[in-house]
Amino acid sequence: MLRIALPNKGALSEAAGRMLVEAGYRQRRVTKDLTATDSANRVQFFYLRPRDIATYVASGDLDLGITGRDLLVDSGADAEELLALGFGASTFRYAGRPGTTVEDLAGSRIATSFPGIVERDLRAAGRTASVIRLDGAVENAVSLGVADVVADVVETGATLRQAGLEVFGEPIMASEAVLIRRTGADDDPRVQPVLRRLQGVLVARSYVMLAYDVRAESMERAVSLTPGIESPTVSPLHREGWVAVQSMTPRAEVHRIMDELYAIGARGILVTDILACRI
Repeated sequence: MLRIALPNKGALSEAAGRMLVEAGYRQRRVTKDLTATDSANRVQFFYLRPRDIATYVASGDLDLGITGRDLLVDSGADAEELLALGFGASTFRYAGRPGTTVEDLAGSRIATSFPGIVERDLRAAGRTASVIRLDGAVENAVSLGVADVVADVVETGATLRQAGLEVFGEPIMASEAVLIRRTGADDDPRVQPVLRRLQGVLVARSYVMLAYDVRAESMERAVSLTPGIESPTVSPLHREGWVAVQSMTPRAEVHRIMDELYAIGARGILVTDILACRI
């Protein structure tokens, strides 16, 4: 069986479970279960601490894993990213007292829960600093005199501002959930169906099926708005001079496209969710 590591709790766990269900895989019944076996698809899932997943995958004990890109990099494990999964987005940044700049990093004390990420960034920039590992929140490290700068996941920055800090410099890393495997692992035919299914979920979440009727004389203008993934499906209608068009359309743009189709005379414009697909 293919052995896949999944986060055991938190936002990554919930989102990973939903995605795998959409991909047709059976998941655990209750959150206290440590494993789940999908015999029909010959896959076994192991629910682990997100920070440990890259280590298990790198050792070869597990074939694949889902974790955060930040956790993968921070672990230093010999594992590589196969596919970005589109959830669990976060941004990793430096923060310090107002007026702090990236030039101040050299020789500074940097508090973080992700020393691997910070050390990699410092090496890439040719800077030397003291990296202090703290578990949990790091916002108070500067005011307590433990550090000069902190490096952490930043969403709105409100918590940092409450601690008298502000972000500076470019983001260190943009993270999201990723599918990983051991670096340099031999091609495994069992992995390809998992990749195709997850890619199908990503496409299904990003696109809808748009169907509409339009006069044949306006068809070229209409299909230029809805080119689809490869090409739209166009069928003649019983009503002479009209055609029916079906096309996969980006979900984020569908309402604007519907308005433009209506303006050129398209009617019966319908949108349908795509539950699964293979592209």
